[in-house]
Parts: sequence; C-alpha cells; structure tokens
Amino acid sequence: MGKPHPVELRERVVAFVDENNSHREAARHFRVSPKFVNDMVKLRRETGSLAPKLQGNQERRGKLKGLEEWVRGRLADQGDLTLDELRLELEQVHDISVHRASVGYWLHRLGLSHKKNTTRHRATPA
Repeated sequence: MGKPHPVELRERVVAFVDENNSHREAARHFRVSPKFVNDMVKLRRETGSLAPKLQGNQERRGKLKGLEEWVRGRLADQGDLTLDELRLELEQVHDISVHRASVGYWLHRLGLSHKKNTTRHRATPA
C-alpha cells in the first residue's frame, strides 16, 4: 500500500472546500482526485479529524493464529511434511482453508522454514 497524503495537505484541501469552492475545483487546485476530496470532507464530518486510518492488520490476527504449538508439535513428529500436506491437515483437523503460500509465510514467521543445505549435496573433490 502507498503512503497516505500528509495531514497538512488534507487540511488545506478541506479548508479550500470550506471557502465555498467545489470538490472538483479543490481537486484541480491541489492536483488530487475528486474522490480524495470527497473522502476527506466525509472523514472530517464523521470523525472530526483528518488523520489517516491505520493500514494493515494491526491485531496480527489471522486464520492460523493460535495454532503455533500444534504446528511445532506436528513438525516435531513428522519433520518432512510438505506445505501441501500441512495445508491439507489444517483443513481436515482444524477446518481451516488457507493457501499453501500462507502456510509457507506462517512457517517462516515462526522460524520453521526449511531450506536444503546445498553444501551437503555437493560432490566431494577428487
């Protein structure tokens, strides 16, 4: 996601509209979209503030939250599980449907990602 517009610009746009200028005139004057002007006027009317809303998942909650111990135990029992097998078990055991990439990102965040050790597979010098 991109960065939100600065609060100073937001204030100047809304002040320009408050001076009885139209939303389209404000958009042309400040070189922003008419939707941005509409959203800023609406935001001030509803919240009384022009501060941007927080972006992203602030609570860091997701479908897989709370299953960390289960996956650690599962990988301790059978360490050669593939992402697809783990995803299938999550669906069968916990009734959670997620993409295999989500499982991979989740394992990486938990420090459980597995990468082959290429030095083990190299040919020994003659």
